[in-house]
Amino acid sequence: MARGVPCRCFGKPTSPWNRWFAGRRVDNAEVNDSAANRSSKAPQVPGGPPTGRDRDDEGRARNARPRDGLGRPLPYGVPGVERQPEGVVRGPFETLAEAQELLDAGRPFHAHEVFEDAWKSGPEEERALWRGLAQLAVGLTHAARGNATGGARLLRRGAGAIDEAGARYGIDVPGLVRWASELAEDTEQGVEVDPAACAPRLVAAADG
Repeated sequence: MARGVPCRCFGKPTSPWNRWFAGRRVDNAEVNDSAANRSSKAPQVPGGPPTGRDRDDEGRARNARPRDGLGRPLPYGVPGVERQPEGVVRGPFETLAEAQELLDAGRPFHAHEVFEDAWKSGPEEERALWRGLAQLAVGLTHAARGNATGGARLLRRGAGAIDEAGARYGIDVPGLVRWASELAEDTEQGVEVDPAACAPRLVAAADG
């Protein structure tokens, strides 16, 4: 079963810092929200203004701007949290294990990047499931940022997607759907969300 929603116990209104980030809208139904956009300008010098297009080691366009643990952009030159490598092909169980570790560490934005790799590289018949899980992770990300509207919307959208896709690889779809529904409600009520404390369990516990 998916873990319950410990954040219901916090009862804290969102902080002014998180309310500032709540203005950052999430409009794209395909999960590619502003935090997940991986292409933009690069700085000319450390801490300087952007001039060219950032590229990763493989030559792919990818934003090199540092980000915090929830994927929010930081000023150039400020130490950030390292992002997940892009385009990694993992097996389904490796994907679930790595994503769970990131969720437990309070890094749902990074878990979303792992699910996104599975969504883009996996079999066609599984892509809706992985995309739905990515949406749940982005929903938790925005809920933790204080973006109640965007977070709740993505949590419900992801829950609907995985419910329609059906369970594979031991994924606890019913538990995740309940978790997403409860967290979306809490988020809309202004409860401050701790991403680690509110992280779900992706795989159902084995009986016995």
